[in-house]
Amino acid sequence: MIDFSNVKKASYSLSLASKEQKNEALINISKALIENAQEIVKENEKDLALARQNGLKESMIARLTLKKEQIEGIASDILKVVELDDPVGEVVEDFISRDGLRIKKIRVPMGVIGVIYEARPNVTVDVSVLCIKTGNACVLKGGKEAVNTNKILVEIIKRAIAPIISEDAVMLLEGRDEADELLNAKGFVDLIIPRGSKNLINHVVSNSKVPVIETGAGVCHTYVEKSADFSVALKIIDNAKTSKPSVCNALETVIIDREIADNFCPLLQELAISKKVKIHADSDALKYIDGEFIDESGYSIEYNALEMSVKIVDGIDGALEHIRAHSTKHSECIISTDKAKINKFLSSVDSACVYSNASTRFSDGGCFGMGAEIGISTQKLHARGPMGLKEITSYKYVIEGNGEIR
Repeated sequence: MIDFSNVKKASYSLSLASKEQKNEALINISKALIENAQEIVKENEKDLALARQNGLKESMIARLTLKKEQIEGIASDILKVVELDDPVGEVVEDFISRDGLRIKKIRVPMGVIGVIYEARPNVTVDVSVLCIKTGNACVLKGGKEAVNTNKILVEIIKRAIAPIISEDAVMLLEGRDEADELLNAKGFVDLIIPRGSKNLINHVVSNSKVPVIETGAGVCHTYVEKSADFSVALKIIDNAKTSKPSVCNALETVIIDREIADNFCPLLQELAISKKVKIHADSDALKYIDGEFIDESGYSIEYNALEMSVKIVDGIDGALEHIRAHSTKHSECIISTDKAKINKFLSSVDSACVYSNASTRFSDGGCFGMGAEIGISTQKLHARGPMGLKEITSYKYVIEGNGEIR
């Protein structure tokens, strides 16, 4: 049995740490990552060798890789978080009740946040940093494919924060069975956030006794409406699909208005060939574009690779119907010059991030000015979309009286 009592105790003391103490701890982490970059790369290479030996997909290997430049980038991003306002202690509301009581609604840490994730060791640092900044302790459960990298990262983080705050504020789990213990750690862990495949997220949601925020699964759509500027559409599709196909905000399905299919599909085909993107489509779409056949269930696949599906629809209502059927409520986009159609799309689509004429790749805490993110929530309680500092806090009411009774 795992003893979570130390991380819980650390959350109590961390919740009382000053802004200056927390920021100093983050600055120490940033410096320590740069100073130990060579050691991190060495451990990461062990994970990469095992990943290739075990036949891990290239998209997963891309997520797993940490080079010196990436470590320096992560260290730099930590300093951006240092510069952000600390939400803890923020007075959200302040009013006098009808009974004369002064009531304040104040942001407070969640407590202990558990994060279960796959492949991406940068998440180890992001979660630790965001949790420390907000006075939360964290329990990290990375995938077996990144075990060596995660271990050295947490060792470095613990050494860096130890002179200022409790090193128990960051806890790493390594074994598969330990993940199930985390899911049952009610009373010690206050929130669990899964980041990874649909199967991982479903397992956590189905088995956790601790409250869960669903994140990550991204079957993201881009709808090319009949009034769209083709050059804009192709530029956005190219960026959304090929700039980093392994991430959850990457485009998976292009939806095309039937009225422009004859003219737009050859251009899309040319783009796909030039960027080595494999196309999947149903029998209707294959009348307009070359690709591999899929049935309706195929449109729910998150490829995380240089592959995408194409769907031909009859106008905006057809696009909305398709998105409702297959969206994971992450990010969707319309490319159009028709303001009425744009407004209808933005109002009708029930996803965390809804775009007009911009790439879904902007669904990111850094792009939203949050410094970093702990995940992208695809649900509505209590946070939605990229989750930064405020999204991993709760609040309490502080009531000041002068002898009032009821």
